[in-house]
Amino acid sequence: MEAKKGDWVQIQKTLLKPEERTASLPNDTKKVPLEMRVKGFLINETAKLGEEVEIETLIGRRIKGKLVAINPKYEHDFGEPVPELITIGIELRKILEGDNNA
Repeated sequence: MEAKKGDWVQIQKTLLKPEERTASLPNDTKKVPLEMRVKGFLINETAKLGEEVEIETLIGRRIKGKLVAINPKYEHDFGEPVPELITIGIELRKILEGDNNA
C-alpha cells in the first residue's frame, strides 16, 4: 500500500536504544528500545510502509520516522466490563435519593 502527500499516517521512531536507557529501569524494560508512535499528515510525495518519511502533526510539529500505518485506526479500549460497576450508578442514585432498599 502506498501513501500520498497529505494522507493521515502513523510513524514509529526510536528515541533511545537499549544501551542508552537509564540503569534504574527494571531489567525487562531496559532490554528494549524506547520508541514512540506519532500520527500526522505525510509531507513526502509518496511513501510505502517501512520507508523513512516526514509528517506534520495536528499541532504543526514535523517529525521523521518509519511509516507503520496509513489511515491508522484507534485500537485502544478500556478492557472487559466489570459486572459490579455496571449497576453502581443506579445503586448510588437510589442511596442518594434516600431509598433504604438499595
